[in-house]
Amino acid sequence: MAGRIEARLKELGIVLPEAAAPMANYVPFVVAGNLVVISGQVPLKDGRIAVTGKVGAGVTVEQGQESCRICFLNVLAQLKTACGGDLDRVKQAVRLGGFIACPPDFTQQALVMNGASELCVAVFGDAGRHARTTIGVPCLPGDAATEVEGMFVLAG
Repeated sequence: MAGRIEARLKELGIVLPEAAAPMANYVPFVVAGNLVVISGQVPLKDGRIAVTGKVGAGVTVEQGQESCRICFLNVLAQLKTACGGDLDRVKQAVRLGGFIACPPDFTQQALVMNGASELCVAVFGDAGRHARTTIGVPCLPGDAATEVEGMFVLAG
């Protein structure tokens, strides 16, 4: 039975990937009461990291935005698992955190992270509007260009 969010994903032409297994010693998400915290997701697509390198040094801002979009799709896949398969249980996106691999003089991290933020709002509407932190880092696991984590509130 497809719910409202599944219908929206279909309307957007999005097929969620399978939720990826953790790359190290951590869990992909934690549910604490009605709060779900999703561990950082890299731009994994078809079993490999789709966008590698540094944004602003070989990776364009537009490629970085697409990388964040792919990361957010992986966040959604984990969130769907945390919701028992029902994304309609998501009441609010509370916070997204973005990590952008970039050189020290790169200053457009916020613009890059918009790839994830805009998709969050496209999927959840007003409930997708969230607080956010975005930082530049020297490198990420597997040489990923970006990583995105999330925090969401679920309906009982």
